[in-house]
This record gives sequence, C-alpha cells and structure tokens, in this order.
Amino acid sequence: MENQCLFSRKKNMGSVQTLVCVKRVKQDEQEEWDESMPLPGDIIEGLAEKDVDELFRPVKARSELSSRLGKIGQKVETIWVKVRRGDATHKLRVRVVAEKGSMLQRKYTIKAARDDRHVAVLGDLTLEQYTNLQEMSRKVLNVDFRGFNRKEVKYDWKAKVGTYMPDQGSTVISSILFLPFQGEFYIEATLSRSMAWFTAAVSSGAPLVFVNIQTEQIVTSEKTNPSGKEISRGKQQNHTTTVELLQGIRLWFLPGVDEVSLEMIPEPGEGRFGLDIKRTDEGFICIYSVIKDSAADRAGLQQLLEEANAKKQLIVISRLEGKSVMPSSVSSVGFIHCCDHKEIRDTLALSIERMDIVQLHIMAWPNQTRPDTPRAIGAAATLRPPSGYYHLPPL
Repeated sequence: MENQCLFSRKKNMGSVQTLVCVKRVKQDEQEEWDESMPLPGDIIEGLAEKDVDELFRPVKARSELSSRLGKIGQKVETIWVKVRRGDATHKLRVRVVAEKGSMLQRKYTIKAARDDRHVAVLGDLTLEQYTNLQEMSRKVLNVDFRGFNRKEVKYDWKAKVGTYMPDQGSTVISSILFLPFQGEFYIEATLSRSMAWFTAAVSSGAPLVFVNIQTEQIVTSEKTNPSGKEISRGKQQNHTTTVELLQGIRLWFLPGVDEVSLEMIPEPGEGRFGLDIKRTDEGFICIYSVIKDSAADRAGLQQLLEEANAKKQLIVISRLEGKSVMPSSVSSVGFIHCCDHKEIRDTLALSIERMDIVQLHIMAWPNQTRPDTPRAIGAAATLRPPSGYYHLPPL
C-alpha cells in the first residue's frame, strides 16, 4: 500500500486521503463481470498506450485522469490501465469513452474492451470506500453462478464450416437495416415500419421466417435536434467534428426454411435461360414465368412455379451465382436498397451468350417439393426453426 500514497491527494477538510478508483460500473449483469474488466473498487495506478511497464504514468486525481484519457483516446483505439485489487496489480485493456451529460466540460472514462455496456464511473475514494467496493467485487467474482473456471480449447473451424456450411456463399441467416426518417426521434416509428415491411413481404408470398429484431446505432454526419424520452437520433461532438447517432432497427430473418440450389445448364442453340423475373414492392426478386423445355424448366423451376402458384407462394431468388440479391437496408428517406433486376437480366444474357452454367438459390417454403431433376443440387443451407415457427410473430 506504500506506493498508493503516491497517487493520493488530501481533501480540504482534514487529512483524508483519496485515490482515483472505479466507483461503480454501468453493467447490471454482474454474472458477466470478469477479471479483465474494470471493477468497483479498482485503484487506478496508471495508464499507457501499450502494455509496457516503463510507459505507465501515474495519475493523482479524477480530473487529471479524465484529461489524459481525452488526449490519449484520440491517438489509439484501446489503452492499458494498471489497477490494484487488494495486494495484486492487474493490467487491463480498455477503451476511452466520453461521459454522457458532460457537454460543457468534456469528461472521459473507460469501458471494457470487449463489452461496450461495461462503462466505469470513476471518482476519488477514501480507503474505507474502495476497500468496501473491492470486497463487493471479490464476492461477485466468486459467487456460485460463475460456475467452474474457463479455459481455451482449439476448434477446427475449417472442417466444421466445410461440413455444416458446404455452401460458402451462404450465411444461412439474413437481415435488413431500417433507418429513422428525417425528423423522427422515436424508435417506435422505425420499429413499426420494419414489421410492416416484413408482414407485407410474407403476405405477398415470400417465404421469410422471422428470427429476431434489434436496435442498432449508426454514425452519420447529419445534424438534428434530438428530443423526447426514447430517441432514435442524437448528436455528439468531440474535438474535431460533430456526428449524428441514429438508432436504427435491424430485422433478422431466414430466406425460407431452406435455400435450394439449382443449376441452369443451357444447350446449343438456346438464346435465353427461359425465365422471367420481377421485383416485389418489398425489394425481392422473384420468378413469375418459365418457358417450357428451357434451361430453367430443366432445372425444375416450372415444377416449382406450378406448386408455388397453387400454394400462393412466390419463387424468390435469394442468391445468383453465390451473390445475394435480397434487399439490404431502408434509407432515411424511405428508399429500399435492393438488387437492380436489370443487372440480373444482363448477367443472365451474358451467361447464355457464353453458354455458361448459372447457379441460383431460391427460398423454400414449408413442405415444398424438391425439383424432380438431376439439375437440382438440393438444400444449400438449412436452419430449420422449431415446429410452428413459420408463422408471423405476434404484433
């Protein structure tokens, strides 16, 4: 404890010594705390850009630490802080973050490098205060719900991906990002639009399967005046620029219960593959007609089209030559960013001119009949949801 006195200061009243410490953290899920994170009661003994003992410089007060964090945070993405817990010293890799609500006088603190929710609240604490906090943190790390100690094990990612994801172009799950409209400051409006888009897509016959929905922060350079309780826009300023933080909605879905891969193989003398496509209002590319005895027909698309019409489904193309043709985002002015179906036609025209084989993936609906043709490769990627999960989520 002798060296701790080097970083202490005296209060105006009496001779109470204080140290720069972590007062608390803005992460309520204590079961997710670990020793690599700043914890309540940690004594900040120094900080450095790199994990080199000679580079660590001591700090004497909270204000000094904030100032130095602001300067060093502009140079590097992560920094190292040296903290004392009981009799042990630890080096933690952290990120510098600006404190919210400190616009007049910019203040900075630290957060865990691997968890943006784990933000430390710093302060000058007395011996009794930080001792009590350290004891509390020690108990949290040692309670029963932490389970057994963890260790790192090797995993053959290449073999697993090759076995369970044989189609390297498929991620199995897809998503679309919705941005708030100009002048909107509430996330509910963006959320409503995302669910309206999904419901409309499914109602039109696209066999999408709902997976999840989440908020997502996007940084732009546009300016606005945020107001309200749960905002979808906010403005933040640092030493060099002013940026706008948008709160978007990302909707995750499965492109059908399967992605079925088909190959269209042209024969000499054919001038086209024999399928017509169109784009739905929601931005998906679907097949609406197939010419008899064409490459598309031989691939099994006519058989699928007849079944789709009978079941009021659409034959939606998820990928062409391994590339996604699904919509990816909705802008702040309402435009859906999707694949240009003219470019798809041009790609098919060039391929038929070269007599190239074209691979496409379509979204499968529940209990869909697989094409009875050797051209059908089968399910490219499958992530079947639980039984009964094919319906729309409750609104």
